[in-house]
Amino acid sequence: MSGLSLSFDTPQLAQQYEVRSAERQFLHGQRLIAELGVRAGEHVLDVGSGTGLLAEHVAGLVGPTGRVLGIDPLPLRIEIAQRKARPNLSFQVGNAYALGELPAGSFDVVYLNAVFHWLPEKTEPLKQIHRLLKPGGRLGITTGAKDQPNRLQSIKKQVLSREPYARYPEAQAGTPHWVTAQELADLLSGAGFTAQRIEAQANVHHQPDGNTAIAFSQASSFGNFLGHLPESLRSQAIEDIKRELEAFRTPEGIRLEGKRLFAIAHKPASH
Repeated sequence: MSGLSLSFDTPQLAQQYEVRSAERQFLHGQRLIAELGVRAGEHVLDVGSGTGLLAEHVAGLVGPTGRVLGIDPLPLRIEIAQRKARPNLSFQVGNAYALGELPAGSFDVVYLNAVFHWLPEKTEPLKQIHRLLKPGGRLGITTGAKDQPNRLQSIKKQVLSREPYARYPEAQAGTPHWVTAQELADLLSGAGFTAQRIEAQANVHHQPDGNTAIAFSQASSFGNFLGHLPESLRSQAIEDIKRELEAFRTPEGIRLEGKRLFAIAHKPASH
């Protein structure tokens, strides 16, 4: 979140994310929520809630006696999320580096679904989340695995290493900051959490064509996918990436695979 080019987001990208995330991020998030065991009456914080699909699902689980708050730094996505608001579900513009206004010990569950890799500096957000959780509270994270990246990201990296794109290095803050399972374990431990489960899960999906694959990444990265390139080069870069993607076409479509980290941790209960 912090340091990213939030200005690349557009109403069209926000709406595309609302539609496209239902096919992937939302489904992965539902599994995360099931593992977290969210129950009726609990208070839940969704960090990086996007357009609010998963937060809306969680609000149905906590029921009228529970509460869900979704925060996201992208106003256009919060605008879409606000349409889902109801008495036990609210949204606000905010980010993982500015949680100080929320009271300590006010949440039973905090989760970051497909968000953790957008945090360049991860220690301070984790410490703040630890402060926000009640003793025994749970934290859930899904994020890409640094040592087994998504195939599209690998192809993008290869293409951008060539001329003329190599003249325009990506800003470090505008790229995903993935971690390995061990790095995630160390980060959680350093912030005071006890990790219950950290595992790399296969992340395989198919896209009908290169345009669809790239459009998904554009929406998921709120326009940062090729945002660092001059506009005059973006179309050619897209064509070059699409050409490389075709090598992975199967009867089901273009096969994209990598691994995702899935983590469940908790704040130790008071003694």
